[in-house]
Amino acid sequence: MTVPALRLQQVVQRYGHTSVLRGVNLELQPGECFGLVGVNGAGKTSLIKCVLDFCALDGGSIDIFGQPHHRPASRRPLGFLPERFTPPYYLTGADFIRYLLTLQGLRYDAADVHAMMRALDLDPDALTRTVRGYSKGMTQKLGLAACLLARKPLYILDEPMSGLDPKARALLKQQLRSLHRAGSTLFLTSHALADVDELCDRMAILHDGQIRFTGTPAACRDQYGADSLEQAFLACIA
Repeated sequence: MTVPALRLQQVVQRYGHTSVLRGVNLELQPGECFGLVGVNGAGKTSLIKCVLDFCALDGGSIDIFGQPHHRPASRRPLGFLPERFTPPYYLTGADFIRYLLTLQGLRYDAADVHAMMRALDLDPDALTRTVRGYSKGMTQKLGLAACLLARKPLYILDEPMSGLDPKARALLKQQLRSLHRAGSTLFLTSHALADVDELCDRMAILHDGQIRFTGTPAACRDQYGADSLEQAFLACIA
């Protein structure tokens, strides 16, 4: 029996008297690309924080490759990029990547780093500059490079396209498809439903702290009799 890459069972999260997640169930199989979508405030980032054990659960359980999520070892196979990625401004790009790789016991390979920078359309010369001089797009590419260089079985990417221009978005999609083909599990959030439709094997719609739909993008369109995923999404949350 295949152990799920990620399993959430009846996850509940509250902030004070406000319920943010209300009995969320999700299961990702190894090697699939899964998209989580929802309006602002639906609970997407809170769900990710729960998976990463950044906050305690008020109910339910989360397993990562069969291990309880609160065990540090469970997060060893996981790579993460937050939506609001802000590296230390005083580090150079190379120092930042070297630091993150060192934390994971990985060697800094200049050839691999330069290849990843080029793959994401970030000039390798930026590695010698401090992050304080980076644009939003450059900062996002640096975070993506550091995350993808770790070569993890599971990636959690919160709005990975944020701040990227059309060329960089297209190049990132190539990288994500390559990881997918290589067998990595991808769990991403996105406000761009077209990206979810294009990249993801399955998706879930989170609304008001609850899962309203889980299945393929095509099944979502079919269930709501919609011509586009955007129309299906609107019908789902109505």
